[in-house]
Amino acid sequence: MDKTFLITMLAGIIACIVTTIGIYVISKYAEWGKKNIIYFMSFASGVLISVSFMYIIPKSFEMSKSAPIFLLVGFLLFYILNRFLNIFICDKHKSKNCAFGIIPALGIGFHSFMDGVIYSVIFSVSIFTGILAAIGMVLHEFPEGIVTFLLLMKSGFNKKKSSLYAFLAAAISTPLGALVSYPFISRLTPPVLGILLAISAGALVYVGATHLLPRVEEESKKYSLLAMGMGILIAVMIVLLKG
Repeated sequence: MDKTFLITMLAGIIACIVTTIGIYVISKYAEWGKKNIIYFMSFASGVLISVSFMYIIPKSFEMSKSAPIFLLVGFLLFYILNRFLNIFICDKHKSKNCAFGIIPALGIGFHSFMDGVIYSVIFSVSIFTGILAAIGMVLHEFPEGIVTFLLLMKSGFNKKKSSLYAFLAAAISTPLGALVSYPFISRLTPPVLGILLAISAGALVYVGATHLLPRVEEESKKYSLLAMGMGILIAVMIVLLKG
């Protein structure tokens, strides 16, 4: 079997495991998590927005001239999804925060799937480069699993469903992205990958800027700014490791 494929899948599986550990840990301490969700949201907003602006967006612009258009498409796509959920689905749901958890889960799921695609690309280019990049990407998997679980809990889902949906969105999607994309990687041109990265960045900026930060401002927790700063610091580390 292709050695590069095995290493690519191993990286995806490790990312899945790290995310799953985050989901498991927070599910054991769900009540504590609910009380401190604002800090996780602040941290996540710092990571998602910073990584998008510092790495994903510039990289997508570098790879495709059409990236700016698809950055807007990604942002608007998740805005429309949010409106659709609010109007046609969440009105029938007991929790008014229904879309609040579902939309970030969709955005994180798409991003995690794209992580798997990126693994396929970078390991195909160079195993050493792939390992360096994978170290940086795995750094954000643990808090990503935690945040996805907590947001779903806040949306009204019970612990069991929140764990399952968080696993499907944030964990298993990464190795799935690697598995699906690897056979086609030789046909995936840089401009096409740049477009996909731009859509992913648009989705993540939407999640961070319009879902997470407004809720953080509403709560005005004492150390929320510090938590966001830690997220930004992690993002800088990720970018430096990718570099």
